[in-house]
Amino acid sequence: ESAVSKEYAENVTGVDRDKAVVSTQSTGLQSRLHQALSPLCWKYNASYKVLDFQRSLTGLVLTGQYESPDSSTLQLSECAKQFDTKVSSKLSELCSISRITKSRTFYGLHEDYPVVTLSIVDDVQNNEKLCEYDITSRHCVAESVRTAIGTGVTALKSDESINKIEVDSAGNAKAASEAAHLAVYSYDVLKSKKMAAPELSQCTLMDLPAACVNDWEDGVVSARSQNLARRLMESPGNHMTPRLFVEAIESAVSKEYAEKVTVVVRDKEWITEQKMGAFLSVAKGSEEPPFLLEIHYKNADVSPICLVGKGVTFDTGGISIKPSKGMDAMRADMGGAACVASATLGAASLNLPINLITLIPLCENMPSGCATKPGDVVTAMNGKTIQVDNTDAEGRLILADALTYADSFDPSCIVDMATLTGAMAVALGGECVGTYSTCDDLWNSLEKGGYTSGDRLWRMPLFKECGDLLKSPTADINNISGGPYGGSITAAKFLQNFTACKSWAHLDIAGVMDSTDSMSYLPKGMSGRPTRSIIEALKLLSLVSK
Repeated sequence: ESAVSKEYAENVTGVDRDKAVVSTQSTGLQSRLHQALSPLCWKYNASYKVLDFQRSLTGLVLTGQYESPDSSTLQLSECAKQFDTKVSSKLSELCSISRITKSRTFYGLHEDYPVVTLSIVDDVQNNEKLCEYDITSRHCVAESVRTAIGTGVTALKSDESINKIEVDSAGNAKAASEAAHLAVYSYDVLKSKKMAAPELSQCTLMDLPAACVNDWEDGVVSARSQNLARRLMESPGNHMTPRLFVEAIESAVSKEYAEKVTVVVRDKEWITEQKMGAFLSVAKGSEEPPFLLEIHYKNADVSPICLVGKGVTFDTGGISIKPSKGMDAMRADMGGAACVASATLGAASLNLPINLITLIPLCENMPSGCATKPGDVVTAMNGKTIQVDNTDAEGRLILADALTYADSFDPSCIVDMATLTGAMAVALGGECVGTYSTCDDLWNSLEKGGYTSGDRLWRMPLFKECGDLLKSPTADINNISGGPYGGSITAAKFLQNFTACKSWAHLDIAGVMDSTDSMSYLPKGMSGRPTRSIIEALKLLSLVSK
């Protein structure tokens, strides 16, 4: 009360003594209040909470690294050193009081940056706990930057007074940018009260070389692409039907990519004319009509790369119905479609010199009087007959016809992606994407893409014996195996029957469909993985196509 009456009387509208609330309409006062309250709270072991601030402050995410896992000597990043100089070494002084485990937030150190979070970058180069697999399967230094920046941005984004966050590049501007833009994203499309995400930018405390700026923008494209996939996957089934998925992609293309990307929408009549019986057998149980969506991006006169994504916008299991618990997550059973569409638009944003054709079969898998029954036999586009013993193994059916159609473009390679089997989630969990491939060169590009993005891929076998488990007494092939084991491998072997392309890869992304907070920069929810890995792989494949 004393402080208000002496210094802030013109700006403060009232002080509630019982609730200890200070009210003000002055946005310029917010920064000064932060500065005034922080040292008082430190002195009297008190705390304060911002109840209702207009977003008008700039937050700052800085980084530092301890010399070793057991060291208490903190090395500040170049950006953090610049800030420490501006505040007369107050930052380094406060950091030396006790060791910081992940991050620490400071208030009132500088008027331009009233809220500052310093995050610790792990010293992975001297970390003996890292196994050889971690080092060879992803860029651990870049991943440690993502982890630190994700922690810092997450700490600041919930502060409603902050409308802008400047981010330390931490020696890897692309990784920092990816983490910041992934961490700040939240799905609030259907909420009546939306909280605008703070604006993100590189730290302006020091001049940045052009390469650093370009790397930051590269990271922005990758993260925004993944965020698009997250939004598509998170949308409830009634807000992301096959038709609405088509409209979402058409809208995205018309806003930013109209001169680069062509969208072709094939309806049920066309699908029927192409004799895509496997695809139609899944769609027939739903009132929502199926579509086959084509996205064409051509920026090189070479054979196309084909991406194929499973687009079951809601999967009940059909007549082989799933348990009700957890079925709501099946709104994201179109994760393969979301990721390949988003990666395609990401490639267009980066102007990659490739010829890319993306094919997405879209439908719902619903039980009804018209739905496919267990034991029914259907005929795929390539003429093979399929005994459908389990209608919940539907993803492979729609992909079968899409892969056959992909062959008609004479592609240099085909990469399909699907939330296909729970068996893959059991095998690898959420740490990496199980990948099957008939071509070592294609696999090498995919693996390196995962290494660069930090979103890892792991190669799985295509054993002939697993394909033998799909024999049917009444048709050319069964859609499930006769036993309980090797479910992901048999699914991949099933798909292999429907493409003649010598360079083919299948990514089973069921295990990475949603995030479980294992990554600081990827909060809980549908993950959009592995969109960034595919973009990185397309960069490498574009070099090969040259």
